[in-house]
Amino acid sequence: MNVSADIRALVQRRKAGHSLEAPFYLSDEIFALDMEAIFRQHWIQVAVEPDVPEPGDYVTVELGQDSILIVRDDDMQVRAYHNVCRHRGARLCNEDKGTVGNIVCPYHSWTYKLSGELMFAEHMGEKFDRCKHSLKSVHIENLAGLIFICLAKEPPDFAPMRAAMEPYLLPHDLPNTKVAAQVDIIEQGNWKLTMENNRECYHCVANHPELTISLYEYGFGYQRSPANAEGMEAFEQTCRTRAEEWEAMKLPSAEIERLLETTGFRTQRLPLDRSGESQTLDAKVASKKLLGRFEQADLGGLSFWTQPNSWHHFMSDHIVTFSVIPLSAGKTLVRTKWLVHKDAREGVDYDVKNLTAVWNATNDQDRALVEYSQRGAGSSGYEPGPYSPFTEGLVEKFSAWYVRRLAEQIGA
Repeated sequence: MNVSADIRALVQRRKAGHSLEAPFYLSDEIFALDMEAIFRQHWIQVAVEPDVPEPGDYVTVELGQDSILIVRDDDMQVRAYHNVCRHRGARLCNEDKGTVGNIVCPYHSWTYKLSGELMFAEHMGEKFDRCKHSLKSVHIENLAGLIFICLAKEPPDFAPMRAAMEPYLLPHDLPNTKVAAQVDIIEQGNWKLTMENNRECYHCVANHPELTISLYEYGFGYQRSPANAEGMEAFEQTCRTRAEEWEAMKLPSAEIERLLETTGFRTQRLPLDRSGESQTLDAKVASKKLLGRFEQADLGGLSFWTQPNSWHHFMSDHIVTFSVIPLSAGKTLVRTKWLVHKDAREGVDYDVKNLTAVWNATNDQDRALVEYSQRGAGSSGYEPGPYSPFTEGLVEKFSAWYVRRLAEQIGA
């Protein structure tokens, strides 16, 4: 791939253990490289299976110049296609979501089955071969209800992440949930700042009073000192005790950390504070109808991070998913979905305001932090600063993963 000498030099001189140089957050040229090297070559989490519960249900996802159509077919399989008619390239589905019987182009009415085959194209003559004009498929993987797509001709191997994560995710039975709420926010910041902010909780105590109600202070990295040694030991003992209980219930909890692999991911189940059941303002369940076959509410919080664009929190009563989509060098979409059991009744089993309160507040606080960082990166006084080895190790692994992918793409 042709890139400028300046970009090549930036990639080559990246200093481990430090934040990235300013152009990584500001440059339109690097943003274009990000879209090609990252978002066109890797597995991107874009949806959940309950987004398309019935045949004909669809959602559209915009990745740079590409619009992707995700639809459930008549055999209940979730499929992904380029949202482009094979006639003259018109956009097929122009809403964020909807329901169709067949996929019909609004321009000349070329009509496709949900399985992608062209079934009707008027006035094309006897020699026209419909079989050569099916919709162009996009690689898709369904990981226990989380939908990933990849635009590459040859996508990275998904099997290792599936093998590791299915035992953790399947007990929460995401396919038998429903989307109780979705909130899209636009952050005026680079997508990497959004991801870096997510990968650490150094900032949590000072900035997230709602979130830290249910999170142990020591749960995401801390420097041990005489002042906190007793508290850290108590937390570690709680983790060991609860892990034994969960393992006996066939709920895996041990940390898996493979963030530097091509299809990078990490997971861990941790206890919630205050005898916590869920990530709510009182640490109690937000939905009375528990997920899957759960009969016990205090099952901790299972966190799942993927490179490059998602994180998720699985609890006994609900699931929160986050998908990050770059819009420009300085603008990022953060899409949050809250899922509850498909039979849970709004106003009876759960209240949407209570369900969403913690992460609506946290997302808004994080948006402000990302925007502070974006503005700071544009200052002549900015230079890469050192990561904390105790609380920002996952930020370093995200940055190292990212720079390695760019280097592979440009041959640096």
